[in-house]
Amino acid sequence: MKMSTKGRYGVMAMIDIAVHSRGAPVSLAEIAERQDISHEYLEQLFGRLRKAGLVESARGPGGGYRLARAMNDIAVAEIIAAVDEEVQFTRCGGDAVEGCVKGDRCNAHDLWSSLGRQMMYFLSSISLEDVVEKRNLALAAAIKQTKDRHPEGAMA
Repeated sequence: MKMSTKGRYGVMAMIDIAVHSRGAPVSLAEIAERQDISHEYLEQLFGRLRKAGLVESARGPGGGYRLARAMNDIAVAEIIAAVDEEVQFTRCGGDAVEGCVKGDRCNAHDLWSSLGRQMMYFLSSISLEDVVEKRNLALAAAIKQTKDRHPEGAMA
């Protein structure tokens, strides 16, 4: 699995806001200090997170960023996608044939490609709240996936 710094840092910063905000804006300087991430790098990430509608900015003294939606309404996969991060498992970078092995798919391509889809499905099933509340993430994902497959009333 290959996830670059953007995805990891984006998730870490969003968790930091969720933990420390309590409705008030959190400054990038505070996040940078607590998470040991450069302020300049956070500025780049937060521009993307804001554009994706995951955070709101507040200007002036005491300004910073706060979550734009409730923690339980923000999936970890959304954060990763917002910072233009793609979790990559295949050597060729996806389902394309070019570049895997001499122009053909490698013999493990379908395995790694399927694993990548499952990983993104898992990350889509985990909310920021699940992470902040330190829930059993595998159980939280399974519960959400079951609810998605069987919406209320559909089981009767």
